[in-house]
Amino acid sequence: METSRFEEMNLSAEICRAVLDMGFEEATPIQSQAIRLVKEGKDVLGQSQTGTGKTAAFGIPCLEMMDPEDRRTQALILCPTRELAIQVSEEFRKLLKYKSDVRVLPVYGGQPIDRQIMALRKGVQVVIGTPGRVMDHMRRRTLKLENLKMMILDEADEMLDMGFREDIESILVKVPENHQTLLFSATLSPAIMDITRRFQNDPEFIKIVRKELTVPNIEQAYFDVKEKTKLDALTRIIDVYDPKLAMVFCNTKKRVDDLVEMLQGRGYFAEGLHGDLKQQQRDKVMQKFRNGTIEILVATDVAARGIDVDDIDVVFNYDVPQDEEYYVHRIGRTGRAGKTGKAFTFCVGKEIYKLRDIMRYIKTKIPQQKLPTLSDVEEMKTNLFLEKIKDIIQEGQMTKYIHLVDRLMEEDYTSIDIAAALLKNHLADVNVDELDVLDDINLGGTEHYGAGGGKMVRLFINAGKKNKVRTKDIVGAIANEAGVPGKVLGAIDLYDDYSFVDVPNEFVKDILLGMKNAKIKNKKVHLEIAKKDKGTKGSKR
Repeated sequence: METSRFEEMNLSAEICRAVLDMGFEEATPIQSQAIRLVKEGKDVLGQSQTGTGKTAAFGIPCLEMMDPEDRRTQALILCPTRELAIQVSEEFRKLLKYKSDVRVLPVYGGQPIDRQIMALRKGVQVVIGTPGRVMDHMRRRTLKLENLKMMILDEADEMLDMGFREDIESILVKVPENHQTLLFSATLSPAIMDITRRFQNDPEFIKIVRKELTVPNIEQAYFDVKEKTKLDALTRIIDVYDPKLAMVFCNTKKRVDDLVEMLQGRGYFAEGLHGDLKQQQRDKVMQKFRNGTIEILVATDVAARGIDVDDIDVVFNYDVPQDEEYYVHRIGRTGRAGKTGKAFTFCVGKEIYKLRDIMRYIKTKIPQQKLPTLSDVEEMKTNLFLEKIKDIIQEGQMTKYIHLVDRLMEEDYTSIDIAAALLKNHLADVNVDELDVLDDINLGGTEHYGAGGGKMVRLFINAGKKNKVRTKDIVGAIANEAGVPGKVLGAIDLYDDYSFVDVPNEFVKDILLGMKNAKIKNKKVHLEIAKKDKGTKGSKR
Protein backbone atom coordinates (compact mmCIF):
# COMPACT_ATOMS: atom_id res chain seq x y z
CA MET A 1 0.00 0.00 0.00
CA GLU A 2 1.35 3.39 -1.04
CA THR A 3 2.48 5.64 1.79
CA SER A 4 4.27 8.99 1.85
CA ARG A 5 6.30 11.04 4.26
CA PHE A 6 4.57 14.24 5.37
CA GLU A 7 7.63 16.29 4.43
CA GLU A 8 7.02 15.24 0.79
CA MET A 9 3.32 16.20 0.66
CA ASN A 10 3.66 19.94 0.06
CA LEU A 11 2.08 20.90 3.38
CA SER A 12 2.49 24.25 5.12
CA ALA A 13 5.44 24.41 7.53
CA GLU A 14 3.08 24.89 10.50
CA ILE A 15 0.93 21.82 9.74
CA CYS A 16 3.96 19.68 8.89
CA ARG A 17 5.63 20.60 12.18
CA ALA A 18 2.45 19.85 14.16
CA VAL A 19 2.04 16.48 12.44
CA LEU A 20 5.60 15.49 13.34
CA ASP A 21 4.98 16.59 16.95
CA MET A 22 1.94 14.29 17.01
CA GLY A 23 4.21 11.35 16.25
CA PHE A 24 3.33 10.61 12.63
CA GLU A 25 6.60 9.65 10.97
CA GLU A 26 4.86 8.91 7.69
CA ALA A 27 1.30 9.06 6.37
CA THR A 28 -0.98 6.03 6.68
CA PRO A 29 -2.38 4.63 3.40
CA ILE A 30 -5.66 6.57 3.67
CA GLN A 31 -3.77 9.78 4.54
CA SER A 32 -1.43 9.33 1.57
CA GLN A 33 -4.35 9.08 -0.84
CA ALA A 34 -6.95 11.38 0.71
CA ILE A 35 -4.72 14.40 1.41
CA ARG A 36 -3.59 14.57 -2.22
CA LEU A 37 -7.12 14.16 -3.64
CA VAL A 38 -8.74 16.68 -1.27
CA LYS A 39 -6.03 19.26 -1.98
CA GLU A 40 -6.81 18.79 -5.70
CA GLY A 41 -10.40 19.83 -4.94
CA LYS A 42 -12.02 16.43 -5.51
CA ASP A 43 -14.88 14.82 -3.58
CA VAL A 44 -13.83 11.66 -1.72
CA LEU A 45 -15.70 8.51 -0.69
CA GLY A 46 -13.54 6.67 1.83
CA GLN A 47 -14.25 3.17 3.12
CA SER A 48 -12.23 2.68 6.30
CA GLN A 49 -12.66 1.72 9.94
CA THR A 50 -11.77 3.81 12.97
CA GLY A 51 -8.04 3.77 13.59
CA THR A 52 -6.77 4.08 10.02
CA GLY A 53 -5.78 7.69 10.62
CA LYS A 54 -8.77 9.08 8.71
CA THR A 55 -9.25 12.10 11.02
CA ALA A 56 -5.88 13.46 9.91
CA ALA A 57 -6.68 12.31 6.35
CA PHE A 58 -9.48 14.86 6.10
CA GLY A 59 -8.28 17.20 8.86
CA ILE A 60 -4.93 18.12 7.32
CA PRO A 61 -6.22 19.22 3.88
CA CYS A 62 -9.31 20.81 5.48
CA LEU A 63 -7.20 23.07 7.70
CA GLU A 64 -4.76 23.83 4.87
CA MET A 65 -7.66 25.14 2.77
CA MET A 66 -9.16 27.43 5.42
CA ASP A 67 -8.90 31.19 4.90
CA PRO A 68 -7.81 32.66 8.27
CA GLU A 69 -8.91 36.15 7.20
CA ASP A 70 -12.53 34.98 6.79
CA ARG A 71 -14.15 34.35 10.20
CA ARG A 72 -17.27 32.73 8.70
CA THR A 73 -17.80 28.94 8.86
CA GLN A 74 -15.92 27.32 5.97
CA ALA A 75 -15.98 23.63 6.98
CA LEU A 76 -18.62 21.51 8.70
CA ILE A 77 -17.88 18.01 10.01
CA LEU A 78 -20.77 15.77 11.09
CA CYS A 79 -20.10 13.01 13.64
CA PRO A 80 -22.50 10.41 15.08
CA THR A 81 -21.70 11.01 18.78
CA ARG A 82 -20.53 13.78 21.09
CA GLU A 83 -17.51 11.61 22.03
CA LEU A 84 -16.37 11.41 18.41
CA ALA A 85 -17.02 15.13 17.88
CA ILE A 86 -14.79 15.92 20.88
CA GLN A 87 -12.14 13.45 19.69
CA VAL A 88 -12.06 14.97 16.17
CA SER A 89 -11.95 18.47 17.66
CA GLU A 90 -8.96 17.58 19.83
CA GLU A 91 -7.14 16.11 16.81
CA PHE A 92 -7.78 19.31 14.86
CA ARG A 93 -6.42 21.40 17.73
CA LYS A 94 -3.23 19.35 17.73
CA LEU A 95 -2.89 19.96 13.99
CA LEU A 96 -3.35 23.69 14.65
CA LYS A 97 -0.60 23.80 17.28
CA TYR A 98 1.41 26.32 15.24
CA LYS A 99 -1.56 28.04 13.48
CA SER A 100 -3.47 30.28 15.87
CA ASP A 101 -5.55 32.04 13.20
CA VAL A 102 -7.97 29.16 12.47
CA ARG A 103 -10.70 28.45 15.03
CA VAL A 104 -12.39 25.09 15.63
CA LEU A 105 -15.56 24.52 17.66
CA PRO A 106 -17.31 21.26 18.63
CA VAL A 107 -21.10 21.55 19.00
CA TYR A 108 -23.14 18.73 20.52
CA GLY A 109 -26.10 18.07 22.77
CA GLY A 110 -25.64 17.93 26.52
CA GLN A 111 -23.56 21.12 26.56
CA PRO A 112 -25.25 24.51 27.19
CA ILE A 113 -26.17 25.93 23.78
CA ASP A 114 -25.60 29.54 24.93
CA ARG A 115 -21.88 28.94 25.26
CA GLN A 116 -21.77 27.54 21.71
CA ILE A 117 -23.77 30.48 20.36
CA MET A 118 -21.31 32.97 21.91
CA ALA A 119 -18.35 31.12 20.33
CA LEU A 120 -20.05 30.99 16.91
CA ARG A 121 -20.78 34.73 17.01
CA LYS A 122 -17.07 35.44 17.57
CA GLY A 123 -16.30 33.59 14.35
CA VAL A 124 -15.35 29.95 13.80
CA GLN A 125 -13.97 28.57 10.53
CA VAL A 126 -14.43 24.86 11.36
CA VAL A 127 -17.51 23.44 13.13
CA ILE A 128 -17.54 19.82 14.27
CA GLY A 129 -20.87 18.56 15.53
CA THR A 130 -23.62 16.00 15.89
CA PRO A 131 -26.51 16.29 13.41
CA GLY A 132 -29.15 17.21 16.00
CA ARG A 133 -27.21 20.12 17.52
CA VAL A 134 -26.03 21.34 14.09
CA MET A 135 -29.70 21.44 12.95
CA ASP A 136 -30.58 23.37 16.12
CA HIS A 137 -27.96 26.04 15.36
CA MET A 138 -29.08 26.25 11.73
CA ARG A 139 -32.68 26.87 12.82
CA ARG A 140 -31.48 29.62 15.17
CA ARG A 141 -29.32 31.08 12.37
CA THR A 142 -26.35 30.94 14.74
CA LEU A 143 -24.68 28.57 12.23
CA LYS A 144 -24.73 29.81 8.64
CA LEU A 145 -23.51 27.63 5.77
CA GLU A 146 -23.53 30.21 2.92
CA ASN A 147 -19.72 30.33 2.81
CA LEU A 148 -19.06 26.59 3.32
CA LYS A 149 -16.15 25.21 1.28
CA MET A 150 -16.06 21.68 2.69
CA MET A 151 -18.67 19.26 4.04
CA ILE A 152 -17.37 16.12 5.81
CA LEU A 153 -19.40 13.14 7.02
CA ASP A 154 -17.39 11.05 9.46
CA GLU A 155 -18.56 7.50 10.23
CA ALA A 156 -21.59 8.05 8.00
CA ASP A 157 -22.87 4.47 8.45
CA GLU A 158 -23.01 5.01 12.24
CA MET A 159 -25.04 8.20 11.75
CA LEU A 160 -27.55 6.37 9.55
CA ASP A 161 -27.80 3.48 12.03
CA MET A 162 -28.60 6.03 14.76
CA GLY A 163 -31.50 7.45 12.71
CA PHE A 164 -29.85 10.67 11.53
CA ARG A 165 -30.50 10.21 7.79
CA GLU A 166 -33.26 12.84 7.62
CA ASP A 167 -31.15 15.35 9.58
CA ILE A 168 -28.11 14.71 7.39
CA GLU A 169 -30.09 15.25 4.19
CA SER A 170 -31.70 18.40 5.62
CA ILE A 171 -28.21 19.78 6.31
CA LEU A 172 -26.77 18.75 2.94
CA VAL A 173 -29.52 20.44 0.90
CA LYS A 174 -28.68 23.75 2.63
CA VAL A 175 -24.99 23.60 1.64
CA PRO A 176 -24.06 25.83 -1.34
CA GLU A 177 -23.29 24.05 -4.62
CA ASN A 178 -19.68 25.10 -4.96
CA HIS A 179 -18.10 22.97 -2.22
CA GLN A 180 -16.32 19.65 -1.60
CA THR A 181 -18.05 16.73 0.10
CA LEU A 182 -16.01 14.05 1.84
CA LEU A 183 -17.76 10.94 3.16
CA PHE A 184 -16.11 8.28 5.31
CA SER A 185 -17.81 5.03 6.27
CA ALA A 186 -16.79 1.55 7.42
CA THR A 187 -19.47 -0.02 5.19
CA LEU A 188 -21.05 1.08 1.94
CA SER A 189 -24.73 0.27 2.39
CA PRO A 190 -27.38 1.16 -0.24
CA ALA A 191 -28.34 4.17 1.92
CA ILE A 192 -24.70 5.42 1.94
CA MET A 193 -24.45 4.98 -1.84
CA ASP A 194 -27.73 6.88 -2.27
CA ILE A 195 -26.31 9.86 -0.31
CA THR A 196 -23.15 9.65 -2.40
CA ARG A 197 -25.11 9.76 -5.69
CA ARG A 198 -27.25 12.68 -4.53
CA PHE A 199 -24.72 14.88 -2.76
CA GLN A 200 -21.24 14.08 -4.11
CA ASN A 201 -19.77 15.15 -7.40
CA ASP A 202 -17.97 12.26 -9.14
CA PRO A 203 -16.15 11.22 -5.92
CA GLU A 204 -12.80 9.45 -5.86
CA PHE A 205 -13.15 6.10 -4.08
CA ILE A 206 -10.58 5.09 -1.44
CA LYS A 207 -10.82 1.69 0.24
CA ILE A 208 -8.48 0.64 3.04
CA VAL A 209 -8.38 -3.11 3.61
CA ARG A 210 -7.49 -4.00 7.19
CA LYS A 211 -5.34 -6.97 8.09
CA GLU A 212 -6.62 -9.59 10.46
CA LEU A 213 -4.91 -10.08 13.80
CA THR A 214 -3.71 -13.56 14.69
CA VAL A 215 -1.70 -13.49 17.91
CA PRO A 216 -2.81 -16.51 19.97
CA ASN A 217 0.47 -16.74 21.89
CA ILE A 218 0.62 -13.14 23.08
CA GLU A 219 -0.47 -12.10 26.57
CA GLN A 220 -1.72 -8.51 26.30
CA ALA A 221 -2.28 -5.98 29.09
CA TYR A 222 -2.28 -2.24 29.66
CA PHE A 223 -1.17 -0.03 32.54
CA ASP A 224 -2.86 3.24 33.49
CA VAL A 225 0.07 5.62 34.06
CA LYS A 226 0.93 9.31 34.15
CA GLU A 227 3.32 10.65 31.52
CA LYS A 228 6.01 11.46 34.09
CA THR A 229 5.89 7.96 35.62
CA LYS A 230 6.22 6.03 32.33
CA LEU A 231 9.96 5.49 32.68
CA ASP A 232 9.65 4.12 36.21
CA ALA A 233 6.80 1.89 35.09
CA LEU A 234 8.86 0.55 32.19
CA THR A 235 11.93 -0.21 34.27
CA ARG A 236 9.89 -1.86 37.02
CA ILE A 237 8.18 -4.20 34.57
CA ILE A 238 11.48 -5.00 32.88
CA ASP A 239 12.96 -5.80 36.30
CA VAL A 240 10.02 -8.05 37.21
CA TYR A 241 9.91 -10.06 33.96
CA ASP A 242 13.65 -9.88 33.24
CA PRO A 243 13.29 -10.40 29.46
CA LYS A 244 16.31 -11.49 27.44
CA LEU A 245 15.15 -9.28 24.56
CA ALA A 246 12.52 -6.53 24.69
CA MET A 247 11.23 -4.03 22.13
CA VAL A 248 9.87 -0.64 23.16
CA PHE A 249 7.84 1.39 20.64
CA CYS A 250 7.62 5.19 20.69
CA ASN A 251 5.64 7.44 18.37
CA THR A 252 8.44 9.89 17.54
CA LYS A 253 12.15 9.85 16.82
CA LYS A 254 12.81 12.32 19.64
CA ARG A 255 11.01 10.03 22.10
CA VAL A 256 13.23 7.16 21.01
CA ASP A 257 16.41 9.18 21.56
CA ASP A 258 15.25 10.54 24.94
CA LEU A 259 14.14 7.14 26.23
CA VAL A 260 17.36 5.42 25.16
CA GLU A 261 19.40 8.06 26.98
CA MET A 262 17.33 7.62 30.16
CA LEU A 263 17.49 3.82 30.04
CA GLN A 264 21.25 3.86 29.51
CA GLY A 265 21.53 6.30 32.42
CA ARG A 266 19.83 3.70 34.62
CA GLY A 267 22.22 0.97 33.55
CA TYR A 268 20.12 -0.85 30.95
CA PHE A 269 21.67 -2.07 27.70
CA ALA A 270 19.45 -0.17 25.24
CA GLU A 271 19.82 1.26 21.74
CA GLY A 272 17.45 3.17 19.44
CA LEU A 273 16.23 2.65 15.89
CA HIS A 274 14.50 5.36 13.84
CA GLY A 275 14.33 6.94 10.41
CA ASP A 276 17.20 9.40 10.93
CA LEU A 277 19.78 6.62 11.30
CA LYS A 278 21.80 5.64 8.25
CA GLN A 279 21.49 2.07 7.02
CA GLN A 280 24.96 1.19 8.34
CA GLN A 281 24.00 2.45 11.82
CA ARG A 282 20.72 0.53 11.74
CA ASP A 283 22.48 -2.67 10.72
CA LYS A 284 24.94 -2.24 13.57
CA VAL A 285 22.15 -1.74 16.15
CA MET A 286 20.24 -4.76 14.83
CA GLN A 287 23.33 -6.95 14.99
CA LYS A 288 23.82 -5.97 18.65
CA PHE A 289 20.18 -6.80 19.35
CA ARG A 290 20.31 -10.18 17.63
CA ASN A 291 23.44 -11.30 19.46
CA GLY A 292 22.18 -10.05 22.82
CA THR A 293 24.76 -7.27 23.29
CA ILE A 294 21.79 -4.98 23.90
CA GLU A 295 18.66 -6.26 25.65
CA ILE A 296 16.24 -3.42 24.85
CA LEU A 297 15.57 -2.05 21.37
CA VAL A 298 13.64 1.25 21.32
CA ALA A 299 12.12 2.00 17.92
CA THR A 300 9.56 3.93 15.88
CA ASP A 301 7.02 2.03 13.79
CA VAL A 302 8.61 2.90 10.47
CA ALA A 303 12.14 1.99 11.56
CA ALA A 304 10.96 -1.37 12.95
CA ARG A 305 9.73 -2.63 9.59
CA GLY A 306 11.53 -5.70 8.37
CA ILE A 307 12.90 -6.64 11.80
CA ASP A 308 12.95 -10.43 11.92
CA VAL A 309 13.94 -11.60 15.41
CA ASP A 310 12.17 -14.63 16.89
CA ASP A 311 13.33 -14.39 20.51
CA ILE A 312 11.69 -11.12 21.63
CA ASP A 313 10.05 -11.85 25.00
CA VAL A 314 8.17 -8.59 25.60
CA VAL A 315 6.91 -5.71 23.48
CA PHE A 316 6.12 -2.39 25.16
CA ASN A 317 3.91 0.30 23.66
CA TYR A 318 5.55 3.19 25.50
CA ASP A 319 3.17 5.37 23.48
CA VAL A 320 -0.25 4.16 22.32
CA PRO A 321 0.09 3.90 18.51
CA GLN A 322 -1.74 6.42 16.33
CA ASP A 323 -2.95 3.71 13.94
CA GLU A 324 -4.54 0.48 15.14
CA GLU A 325 -2.73 -1.50 12.47
CA TYR A 326 0.55 -0.31 13.97
CA TYR A 327 -0.54 -1.99 17.21
CA VAL A 328 -0.90 -5.26 15.32
CA HIS A 329 2.54 -4.90 13.75
CA ARG A 330 4.13 -3.97 17.08
CA ILE A 331 2.86 -6.80 19.24
CA GLY A 332 3.42 -9.28 16.43
CA ARG A 333 7.15 -8.92 17.10
CA THR A 334 6.78 -11.27 20.06
CA GLY A 335 5.16 -14.69 20.43
CA ARG A 336 6.85 -16.01 17.30
CA ALA A 337 7.89 -19.50 16.27
CA GLY A 338 5.38 -21.14 18.62
CA LYS A 339 6.70 -19.28 21.68
CA THR A 340 4.63 -17.24 24.09
CA GLY A 341 5.14 -13.50 24.37
CA LYS A 342 3.90 -10.48 26.29
CA ALA A 343 2.70 -7.10 25.01
CA PHE A 344 2.24 -4.23 27.48
CA THR A 345 0.76 -0.81 26.66
CA PHE A 346 1.15 2.37 28.73
CA CYS A 347 -2.06 4.40 28.63
CA VAL A 348 -2.18 8.05 29.74
CA GLY A 349 -5.53 9.73 30.45
CA LYS A 350 -7.75 10.03 27.38
CA GLU A 351 -5.60 7.57 25.42
CA ILE A 352 -7.97 4.94 26.85
CA TYR A 353 -10.33 5.88 23.98
CA LYS A 354 -7.65 4.99 21.44
CA LEU A 355 -7.04 1.74 23.27
CA ARG A 356 -10.75 0.91 23.15
CA ASP A 357 -10.68 1.44 19.39
CA ILE A 358 -7.76 -1.00 19.23
CA MET A 359 -9.73 -3.55 21.27
CA ARG A 360 -12.69 -3.26 18.90
CA TYR A 361 -10.43 -3.71 15.93
CA ILE A 362 -8.58 -6.77 17.25
CA LYS A 363 -11.83 -8.14 18.75
CA THR A 364 -9.97 -8.81 22.00
CA LYS A 365 -10.31 -7.29 25.46
CA ILE A 366 -6.97 -6.00 26.73
CA PRO A 367 -7.09 -6.28 30.54
CA GLN A 368 -5.71 -3.60 32.84
CA GLN A 369 -2.92 -4.65 35.20
CA LYS A 370 -1.63 -2.95 38.32
CA LEU A 371 1.95 -1.77 38.15
CA PRO A 372 4.30 -3.94 40.19
CA THR A 373 5.39 -2.30 43.44
CA LEU A 374 9.04 -1.99 44.39
CA SER A 375 8.47 -4.86 46.81
CA ASP A 376 7.23 -6.99 43.90
CA VAL A 377 10.41 -6.17 41.97
CA GLU A 378 12.65 -7.12 44.87
CA GLU A 379 10.73 -10.33 45.48
CA MET A 380 10.90 -11.27 41.81
CA LYS A 381 14.65 -10.65 41.67
CA THR A 382 15.13 -12.83 44.73
CA ASN A 383 12.94 -15.60 43.31
CA LEU A 384 14.74 -15.51 39.96
CA PHE A 385 18.08 -15.85 41.69
CA LEU A 386 16.88 -18.75 43.85
CA GLU A 387 15.49 -20.51 40.77
CA LYS A 388 18.87 -20.06 39.12
CA ILE A 389 20.53 -21.66 42.16
CA LYS A 390 18.16 -24.65 41.88
CA ASP A 391 19.01 -25.05 38.19
CA ILE A 392 22.75 -25.03 38.99
CA ILE A 393 22.22 -27.71 41.64
CA GLN A 394 20.27 -29.84 39.13
CA GLU A 395 23.03 -29.47 36.51
CA GLY A 396 25.68 -30.79 38.90
CA GLN A 397 29.39 -30.40 38.00
CA MET A 398 30.09 -28.56 41.25
CA THR A 399 33.03 -30.58 42.58
CA LYS A 400 35.41 -27.62 42.49
CA TYR A 401 32.99 -25.47 44.50
CA ILE A 402 32.15 -28.21 46.99
CA HIS A 403 35.89 -28.37 47.83
CA LEU A 404 35.84 -24.60 48.53
CA VAL A 405 32.88 -25.05 50.89
CA ASP A 406 34.69 -27.95 52.62
CA ARG A 407 37.68 -25.67 53.25
CA LEU A 408 35.44 -23.10 54.96
CA MET A 409 33.70 -25.79 57.00
CA GLU A 410 37.10 -26.91 58.30
CA GLU A 411 37.31 -23.43 59.85
CA ASP A 412 34.16 -24.17 61.89
CA TYR A 413 31.69 -22.39 59.60
CA THR A 414 28.45 -24.30 59.04
CA SER A 415 27.12 -24.99 55.54
CA ILE A 416 24.07 -22.79 56.34
CA ASP A 417 26.36 -19.88 57.33
CA ILE A 418 28.33 -20.23 54.11
CA ALA A 419 25.21 -20.46 51.91
CA ALA A 420 23.61 -17.46 53.66
CA ALA A 421 26.79 -15.37 53.24
CA LEU A 422 26.95 -16.19 49.53
CA LEU A 423 23.28 -15.28 49.09
CA LYS A 424 23.78 -12.03 50.96
CA ASN A 425 26.70 -11.16 48.73
CA HIS A 426 24.85 -11.90 45.49
CA LEU A 427 21.59 -10.31 46.57
CA ALA A 428 23.13 -7.13 47.97
CA ASP A 429 21.27 -5.05 45.38
CA VAL A 430 18.00 -6.71 46.35
CA ASN A 431 18.22 -5.36 49.92
CA VAL A 432 17.16 -8.59 51.62
CA ASP A 433 18.15 -7.20 55.03
CA GLU A 434 16.10 -4.10 54.45
CA LEU A 435 13.08 -6.18 53.42
CA ASP A 436 13.41 -8.24 56.60
CA VAL A 437 13.40 -5.08 58.68
CA LEU A 438 10.38 -3.76 56.79
CA ASP A 439 8.50 -7.01 57.37
CA ASP A 440 8.34 -6.02 61.04
CA ILE A 441 5.78 -3.41 60.05
CA ASN A 442 3.31 -6.10 59.11
CA LEU A 443 4.10 -8.04 62.28
CA GLY A 444 2.86 -5.22 64.47
CA GLY A 445 6.35 -4.19 65.61
CA THR A 446 5.67 -0.52 64.88
CA GLU A 447 3.35 1.88 66.62
CA HIS A 448 0.74 3.26 64.22
CA TYR A 449 -0.11 6.92 64.06
CA GLY A 450 -2.49 8.97 61.97
CA ALA A 451 -5.44 11.20 62.63
CA GLY A 452 -7.86 8.99 60.74
CA GLY A 453 -7.55 6.14 63.20
CA GLY A 454 -6.48 3.83 60.38
CA LYS A 455 -3.28 1.84 59.99
CA MET A 456 -0.93 4.76 59.40
CA VAL A 457 2.80 4.66 60.01
CA ARG A 458 4.75 7.83 60.78
CA LEU A 459 7.99 8.24 58.84
CA PHE A 460 10.88 10.53 59.83
CA ILE A 461 12.64 12.60 57.12
CA ASN A 462 15.96 14.31 57.88
CA ALA A 463 15.07 17.52 56.03
CA GLY A 464 12.85 20.43 57.04
CA LYS A 465 12.13 24.13 56.78
CA LYS A 466 15.80 25.15 56.87
CA ASN A 467 16.26 23.10 53.69
CA LYS A 468 13.32 25.04 52.18
CA VAL A 469 11.28 21.84 52.10
CA ARG A 470 7.54 22.34 51.66
CA THR A 471 4.65 19.91 52.01
CA LYS A 472 4.25 19.62 48.24
CA ASP A 473 7.98 18.76 47.87
CA ILE A 474 7.53 15.73 50.13
CA VAL A 475 4.32 14.67 48.38
CA GLY A 476 5.93 15.07 44.95
CA ALA A 477 9.10 13.16 45.88
CA ILE A 478 7.13 10.21 47.28
CA ALA A 479 4.85 10.15 44.22
CA ASN A 480 7.75 10.30 41.74
CA GLU A 481 10.28 8.03 43.46
CA ALA A 482 7.98 5.45 45.06
CA GLY A 483 4.98 5.65 42.74
CA VAL A 484 2.67 6.23 45.71
CA PRO A 485 -0.13 8.76 45.00
CA GLY A 486 -0.07 11.87 47.17
CA LYS A 487 -3.77 11.58 48.01
CA VAL A 488 -3.16 8.50 50.21
CA LEU A 489 -0.68 10.32 52.47
CA GLY A 490 -1.79 11.51 55.89
CA ALA A 491 -0.56 14.38 58.05
CA ILE A 492 2.76 16.05 57.19
CA ASP A 493 4.59 17.96 59.97
CA LEU A 494 7.42 20.30 59.00
CA TYR A 495 10.07 21.36 61.55
CA ASP A 496 13.32 23.27 61.09
CA ASP A 497 15.65 20.30 60.59
CA TYR A 498 13.33 17.38 59.96
CA SER A 499 9.80 16.40 58.98
CA PHE A 500 7.25 13.67 59.59
CA VAL A 501 4.75 12.12 57.20
CA ASP A 502 1.96 9.67 58.00
CA VAL A 503 1.62 6.94 55.36
CA PRO A 504 -0.74 3.96 55.06
CA ASN A 505 0.80 0.74 56.35
CA GLU A 506 0.63 -1.02 52.97
CA PHE A 507 2.80 1.66 51.28
CA VAL A 508 5.62 1.80 53.83
CA LYS A 509 7.85 -0.73 52.06
CA ASP A 510 7.49 0.97 48.69
CA ILE A 511 8.21 4.42 50.14
CA LEU A 512 11.28 3.39 52.14
CA LEU A 513 12.72 1.47 49.20
CA GLY A 514 11.79 4.07 46.58
CA MET A 515 13.17 6.98 48.60
CA LYS A 516 16.40 5.20 49.50
CA ASN A 517 18.53 7.37 47.16
CA ALA A 518 16.07 10.23 46.66
CA LYS A 519 16.67 13.95 46.94
CA ILE A 520 14.33 16.69 48.10
CA LYS A 521 15.39 20.24 47.20
CA ASN A 522 18.76 18.84 46.02
CA LYS A 523 19.40 17.33 49.46
CA LYS A 524 19.80 13.56 49.68
CA VAL A 525 17.28 12.52 52.29
CA HIS A 526 17.00 9.58 54.65
CA LEU A 527 13.63 8.15 55.65
CA GLU A 528 12.99 5.80 58.54
CA ILE A 529 10.10 4.75 60.73
CA ALA A 530 9.68 7.36 63.46
CA LYS A 531 10.49 6.32 67.01
CA LYS A 532 7.53 5.99 69.35
CA ASP A 533 8.45 9.16 71.25
CA LYS A 534 8.70 11.31 68.10
CA GLY A 535 6.28 12.95 65.72
CA THR A 536 3.07 12.65 67.69
CA LYS A 537 2.15 16.31 67.63
CA GLY A 538 -0.56 17.85 65.46
CA SER A 539 -0.08 18.45 61.76
CA LYS A 540 1.56 21.60 60.43
CA ARG A 541 0.45 20.79 56.92
